[in-house]
Amino acid sequence: MPFSFELIAEDQHSQARAGIIHTPHGDIPTPVFAPVGTQATVKTLTPAELHDLGASLILGNTYHLYLRPGADLIADFGGLHQFMQWDGPILTDSGGFQIFSLTSLREVDEEGVTFRSHIDGSSHRFTPENVIAAQEKLGADIIMAFDECSPPEDYEYNVTALARTHRWAERCLAAHRRSDQALYGIVQGGVFADLRAQSAEFLTALDFPGYAIGGLSVGETKAQMHAMLEVLHPLLPRHKPRYLMGVGSPEDLFECVGRGIDQFDCVLPTRIARNGAVFTAQGRLNLRNARFAADKNPIEPDCRCYTCRHFSLAYLRHLVIAKETLALRLATLHNLHFILEIMRRIRQSILDGTFAAYKSAFLTTYKTVDSRR
Repeated sequence: MPFSFELIAEDQHSQARAGIIHTPHGDIPTPVFAPVGTQATVKTLTPAELHDLGASLILGNTYHLYLRPGADLIADFGGLHQFMQWDGPILTDSGGFQIFSLTSLREVDEEGVTFRSHIDGSSHRFTPENVIAAQEKLGADIIMAFDECSPPEDYEYNVTALARTHRWAERCLAAHRRSDQALYGIVQGGVFADLRAQSAEFLTALDFPGYAIGGLSVGETKAQMHAMLEVLHPLLPRHKPRYLMGVGSPEDLFECVGRGIDQFDCVLPTRIARNGAVFTAQGRLNLRNARFAADKNPIEPDCRCYTCRHFSLAYLRHLVIAKETLALRLATLHNLHFILEIMRRIRQSILDGTFAAYKSAFLTTYKTVDSRR
């Protein structure tokens, strides 16, 4: 089979799991964090650098790639792998989150969504069928069903949107033709346990090869997100991967792996790098801070990333203040190394039976900046 999931180990004291997702473009050790390459590029980095960092999966965005440069053009190049020269596994999301974030620029009906491009205001239409067709042209190893991402705390809206998401999921399955791509269903239902359970029951009956969890980390509290994962853990098939969409802060990786999640993606490491912030074991550092002006130390003395092996905080601060492009690259290299290294250690701790101890040690010293924790 071109796609399968192998469950290797389960933690004795939590729902944490370690496994391997087998895809046509290579294996993905889980739990895994996927750097986000929205427009067929992880911002500022080359594919070779991503390989050197140990990235085993990257994400592209159907909405953005459909608008620019177009799925047909990418198909003419042989798909995303050839177009962006990345030979490892790729996941594309359906673009649903982006469309439903447009609010005043889109209209929803039973057949699909009409929306206006954020680039030039031109009118477009997404349906389950043409979203699947676009993702088949893009050629990712893992693709997503087209769903409706609704406000997490509006129960009545979630009831309506969930029913539509389920009907669209059936249409996505019917439209899917490529056997070398794994199509995931997306569990929705906001912060409501009954709706989440209903969604899991409906979608698992359709027997998708994997299940994404959408509509979280969009404004709800951490406690609400954790509660929804705890509802879903016993309801999703044990032998299939679970993907929590759009989540990737260090503390969330520990908490959500401990609640049974296998896959993550998030723009956070690259986004904060562009704003001059970097991860450390104690929390984030703002490289603009004047206290680093003459600091000869690296970001973290024991970090083995390229940035920390070669450059001082003083130099990095200088680049940020001077608005040099190299600042973005070096901060991104460090941040992705930091997150990917955490995931490697989390996976190894599950295999070793030491996940609880590693989680406790990390979270004891790590200071979050998210007041929702």
